Formats: sequence, C-alpha cells, structure tokens
Amino acid sequence: MKISIHYAFLPHTDADAALAFYRDALGFEVRNDVGYDGMRWLTVGPENQPETSIVLHPPATDPGLTDDERRTVLELIAKGSYGALTLASDDLDALFERLVESGADVVQEPMDQPYGVRDCAFRDPAGNLLRINQAG
Repeated sequence: MKISIHYAFLPHTDADAALAFYRDALGFEVRNDVGYDGMRWLTVGPENQPETSIVLHPPATDPGLTDDERRTVLELIAKGSYGALTLASDDLDALFERLVESGADVVQEPMDQPYGVRDCAFRDPAGNLLRINQAG
C-alpha cells in the first residue's frame, strides 16, 4: 500500500499577498484560484511534485462556527499560532536569501539544530509558520 500527502491546508488573510509569497517568492505554481462570494481559495505547489498541493483558504468560513469561535481563529492566525508547515529545499541558504530579498518575515536564520536538522523559519503573510529544512 502506498500513501502520500495530497493536500495540506493553510489559512490566508489576503489572497494577493499569499500569491506574492507562495508563487513569486517560493516559486510554487498556482494550480487553482477559485473565487466564491468575495472569498478566494488558492491551490499551489512545487512544479516537480504535482501530486502534493497546499490549499490556501479563507479562514473561519465554516458556517458551524460561532462568532466567538471565528474571532478566536482570527486571533490565533494573527498571532502566528494557528497554521504551520515544514518544507525542504536542496539549497536552504539560496532559498533563504531569495525569501529575504522578497521581504518575507524571517523568524529564524539558517542554523544547525541540536536534533540534526539544518533549517530556517519564516511567517507567511497570514502569520503561518513555515520551517524550511535542508534536504539530505
């Protein structure tokens, strides 16, 4: 049996800013851009991995959420403690520099972690934490 990750979901609070980060800075291809009722869902992913995508979605759109729950979700996103994703790059330092040049929000510069990984970290425009590992 083979199992793989097909979609991962992260909230966005500004579709254009999300596109600028994921498409323009990270270099992901846009696979889908769907608008509905003033909202946008963006599907992006690395060109060399068509089977793996990230869906950037408007936050707190579930009709079952109360106003208080919706406010809490938006507060967690604003604090940067709601969504997270770990990526890997075969050239961590070059990707780090490209993201810095794009104006991305640096959380941690590339460093060797005590648990054996070299990585860095950024926040996307919505505040989601993205860690990027140096691929083996």
